[in-house]
Amino acid sequence: MAIQADVSKEDEVVKLFKFIDLNVGAINVLVNNAGTTESQKRFVDIDADRLQKIFATNVIGSFLCAREAIKRMSTKFQGLGGSIVNLSSVAARLGGHFEYVDYAASKGAIDTMTIGLAKEVAEENIRVNAVRPGIIDTDIHAKGGDPGRIERLQNIIPLKRAGRPEEVANMILWLISDEASDVAGGR
Repeated sequence: MAIQADVSKEDEVVKLFKFIDLNVGAINVLVNNAGTTESQKRFVDIDADRLQKIFATNVIGSFLCAREAIKRMSTKFQGLGGSIVNLSSVAARLGGHFEYVDYAASKGAIDTMTIGLAKEVAEENIRVNAVRPGIIDTDIHAKGGDPGRIERLQNIIPLKRAGRPEEVANMILWLISDEASDVAGGR
């Protein structure tokens, strides 16, 4: 089932979760995977409109979706608990210099949110974690104006290749599984 919603808009996130309540039922997993970037730019060329777009989707959207999921999962709200996995990026650690400092900063915010939220909701039977992929073979590179980015950077990747979306999905599946029942906030 696919449901269209712009996670940067609070009213659409609320509608999305109400739709889930009515048509799906109880939830026990949220994967905050919505993310965007703009074309590559040096830091001095980034304007406020660009920052607002990137942070609205990458940060605010994740906050809003997590909030709505917690209202449904938390034992404080009669939920049964669950797992939240946020998608960060290795760019949060590396800085995204000369290309995506704004994107990297938004993913740094996700790292911080993950740690704080994990501590806040652990006693409510909700585990919160993040996956911080490196360069993954998706169309985000072309959207950023550099369709050859993977080939350009593959020599600095230890395995000399970009990761595949399925590999990231497998990490997420492990984090939401019972096998990772003692993992929260990266600990």
